[in-house]
Amino acid sequence: MTKKRRPPAGEAPDEAEDWLVTYADAITLLMAFFVMLVSFSKIDLPMFDEVKAGIADKIGAGGGDTPLFDLEANLNVELAEVSPFPPNAISVGFDNQGVVIDFASGALFKNGTTDLNDGAIKVLEAIREQLREPPYDTFKIDIAGHTSNRMPPKGSIYPTNWELSASQAARIVREFIDMGVQPQWLTTMGYADTQPKVPNLDVAKNPIVENQKQNERISLKLHP
Repeated sequence: MTKKRRPPAGEAPDEAEDWLVTYADAITLLMAFFVMLVSFSKIDLPMFDEVKAGIADKIGAGGGDTPLFDLEANLNVELAEVSPFPPNAISVGFDNQGVVIDFASGALFKNGTTDLNDGAIKVLEAIREQLREPPYDTFKIDIAGHTSNRMPPKGSIYPTNWELSASQAARIVREFIDMGVQPQWLTTMGYADTQPKVPNLDVAKNPIVENQKQNERISLKLHP
């Protein structure tokens, strides 16, 4: 018959296995730490900048370094000065990776082509200038072409919107390379009409022309 273990002299019976409580607490904290790491695996960079600046301000370290907010503000100013396009043809904002610039493709390109309109080069040069100095000189630029559900105009060399959207994005890449951007910092994508911002058609399946124009766009994402 197995004898029950006696606690050492001076140790109360109910304290003999107190270490298990401490051990369980440590394991729980370790698990919570790894859950936190996983939750941060995809960081919302603009929010990270905002929080970092807020913490720096609270501890008396000034306003904090906010490169994404500074870049967005500078781009808004520069593009407003150099752009010959209507104000609603360009928008500058954020997603969870960086700064996003949306251009109406009708502003940058002649309809259904990769021929740039007057003023397009000046606008792209203004963006390039913002990426010449640290910390922006190693920022990546993702260029994405989007169309509406309208097919390329009759006589276009692009039989579908896939070729058109990809070719327009590639033309922007070529211009940036000509301006000295390193090719390894550039990515190009063509999405055709698969990612509309607003519906192309109404409930009766009639085209909404203004929405189609909004969906026909070139998106530039600038991110670390």
